[in-house]
Amino acid sequence: MKTTISNWGNYPVVKAEYDSIQHIFRFLKESSFSFIVRGLGRSYGDSSLSDYIFDGTKWNRFLSFDKKTGILYCEAGVSIHEILEVFVPRGWFVPVTPGTKFVTIGGAISSDVHGKNHHKEGSFCKHVLSIEVLLSNGKIIECSPKKNVDLFRYICGGMGLLGVLLRAKIQLKKIESAYITQTTYKAKNLTEMIQLFEAHKNATYTVAWMDCLAEGEHLGRGILFTGEHTTKEDLQKFNFSKDPFYVKKKIKINIPFYFPGFVLNSFTVRLFNFLFYHKHFRKQITQLVDYDRFFYPLDSIYHWNRIYGKRGFIQYQFVLPKENGLEGIKEIIHEISKHKMGSFLVVFKVFGDPNRIPQKSSKKIISFPFSFPIEGYTLALDFAIEKRLPEFLKKLDQIVESYKGKLYLAKDARMPKEFFYKTYPIKEFLKIKKMYDAKNRLLSLQAERLGLSV
Repeated sequence: MKTTISNWGNYPVVKAEYDSIQHIFRFLKESSFSFIVRGLGRSYGDSSLSDYIFDGTKWNRFLSFDKKTGILYCEAGVSIHEILEVFVPRGWFVPVTPGTKFVTIGGAISSDVHGKNHHKEGSFCKHVLSIEVLLSNGKIIECSPKKNVDLFRYICGGMGLLGVLLRAKIQLKKIESAYITQTTYKAKNLTEMIQLFEAHKNATYTVAWMDCLAEGEHLGRGILFTGEHTTKEDLQKFNFSKDPFYVKKKIKINIPFYFPGFVLNSFTVRLFNFLFYHKHFRKQITQLVDYDRFFYPLDSIYHWNRIYGKRGFIQYQFVLPKENGLEGIKEIIHEISKHKMGSFLVVFKVFGDPNRIPQKSSKKIISFPFSFPIEGYTLALDFAIEKRLPEFLKKLDQIVESYKGKLYLAKDARMPKEFFYKTYPIKEFLKIKKMYDAKNRLLSLQAERLGLSV
């Protein structure tokens, strides 16, 4: 029986056979259908949609943990939320996290998710020590920076198209509390924002909210957030006398229904942006916040994606190289302001060097060719589905391409195939695909749309 299903953007909506991952071995043996594995559905478009979908969250056990080294061995269906619930009280944190904790380890690897610390610590797969993969021929193999390296390099960021991720070993990071020392800085325009990022490039975590509808001398104004894991010594400076890993439970807000389409418009977005910017009334504020508030502010609002209405929305995330990215960002913000295509969820970050893992024994460097981040600037924008949107996004595509940038596959729902082929190493990926999945058993709607089959 088919189930109606979509991912976080509520676009597209499809009908698909939806089965438990526990039946995958029999499926591979007895059928020839293509399929994709889906985790918690927090990719935005069609990257984990197919005619046949397996629910990967059923394999979610912790298998072992070394409390001396912080190496976690777990199944791919374990979520970042589950890791934090268990290991933060023990003094460990995930090395990299996206803006939601409701992401499985399989999804984090397949998308090679990045966080607020990319400029310092790279993206998620840089901290993955090994992966066990079920191939479409039924065989299970291990890949790592030292073993089956070709598969490892492309399965990191490969959108689940090369094999079913079963288990992984991940290096967690040691922390002394569940708190972040957060400092906010108010930037009057994009130039000042870049100066602030540069001034705080040594901060562990940096991220900015930006007012994409501001114009003239205020173009690109916003708020920069920096953060550091708070030490026990620093907790005393905030007069914090409780258990350093104690976090007060918060009241969760639920969006019970899809908002009407007229709620989000240029006026309401402009009003939100004005209020959010001016609520930070001081140029600089330092405060103590728990990790939930710093990393996952939107996770406290259940079904926040319904704000964009029943037709859904597209998150458009791009990255531009550092050498010319500032001019490109200005051009894109100008287009958004000119067309009044405002987004109140605008996230601006600076990426460091692409993920590279040096190998001491061979002096080789392992990189992830299909990973999204490159050294430069990235902007994530949410746009509600409407008639003007396709043509508007084509215009943004042209700007991104002209500045030699690219789009993030985990957020994509409509990227043109021609643009994709210009910005990702398709030929190399398809060679690996042919080696490990020549019959195209692993195939999402996104992969079909973008020509990722052999």
